[in-house]
Amino acid sequence: MYQAKTRDIQVTVTPKFLARESAPEKNHFVWAYSIEIENHGAETVQLMSRYWRIVDGAGRVQEVEGPGVVGEQPVLNPGSSFSYTSGVPLTTPSGFMDGHYVMVTDAGERFEAEVPAFSLDSADERRVVH
Repeated sequence: MYQAKTRDIQVTVTPKFLARESAPEKNHFVWAYSIEIENHGAETVQLMSRYWRIVDGAGRVQEVEGPGVVGEQPVLNPGSSFSYTSGVPLTTPSGFMDGHYVMVTDAGERFEAEVPAFSLDSADERRVVH
């Protein structure tokens, strides 16, 4: 589990390797990641868009951005939360992701809520001690 907090918005990420959906012999590795976004603040916010930086085990970077998450732009009232699960495929048995959500307050103020960097690891990764 990985956590980050920005302006009373806490983002918790739990990644899970999906062995049944992966095909290591074809360099196809798949992870699900569950995210919970909690509003610990006193103001209502809405998640407007997302930005992801996905880095595979070879250092290749893919950037993804777009409106909302899983087709929604959730409103988080004080004390409420929103959870969802999504997935990511890689051609390497490991990598990591990080990013942010663009949030807007009822007053119209925009800010970026950090998504913590989280590790994507599979059982197929050869571990080497340096």
